[in-house]
Amino acid sequence: MSSTSASRDIDTSRPHSARMYDYYLGGKDHFEVDKQAAEAVASVYPGIFVCARENRSFMHRATRVLAREYGIRQWLDVGTGIPTEPNLHQVAQSVVPDARVVYADNDPLVLKYAERLMRSTAQGRTAYIEADVNDPASLLDAPVLTEVLDLNKPVALSLNALMHFVPDRQDPYGIVNRLLDVLPSGSALALSHCTPDFDPDTWQKVTDIYVNAGTPVQFRTRAAVARFFDGLELLDPGITLGHHWRPDPPSGDATAAQPPTDAEVSLWTGVGIKP
Repeated sequence: MSSTSASRDIDTSRPHSARMYDYYLGGKDHFEVDKQAAEAVASVYPGIFVCARENRSFMHRATRVLAREYGIRQWLDVGTGIPTEPNLHQVAQSVVPDARVVYADNDPLVLKYAERLMRSTAQGRTAYIEADVNDPASLLDAPVLTEVLDLNKPVALSLNALMHFVPDRQDPYGIVNRLLDVLPSGSALALSHCTPDFDPDTWQKVTDIYVNAGTPVQFRTRAAVARFFDGLELLDPGITLGHHWRPDPPSGDATAAQPPTDAEVSLWTGVGIKP
């Protein structure tokens, strides 16, 4: 496992989205300021914990599908977040042990734990780049990207619960296109994105909490999320809510929890293949 970063101190004066997400998943790698902001979100949208879990489950399923059915052996995961097992490379390497994964995030705390937790198989390889999705060049120009990934072969671009942190004024569609442009035919985009479609008033409150904490957000409708897949061939079932994207078969356990509601999940997901 290798990494590259510009050394920065961890800012604990305000919440960070990656550390808030860690709280939603029940992790311990966050600070009091992150907990307070996350609990403020949960107070208006209790489904945030379900949303976070379903986002994680979608990533696992999409990764397995791309590895098993579409021959993907390389991933570029942007907006990685604080490592939570199983991480993407662990899911991919459980299917194809020689899978290669480059992770990227812009929180120094993510780097701290990436060094500790991201362990590759002997056949595969992982790397971490400290980069901001709003500056694609910081990622694409990092030497480690092409040291680990062969950009002449298909790569899955994984953007899970990331692009809602890129408002329209920052050209989110242009950013995704810039990242996809360097990937060859047969590459994939796996993307999840929170949505206000099922409860606009609640999601406006969530927006206000993030913005007031210094984190820009723009939660998008299904039609707006679908634009990220323009020019790609969507896999079935298309753009759908996270818990409906190729769900695992029922366990048959009568005591299993009831499926979440669409409003609880509030997460559009999709996977597309570059022609």
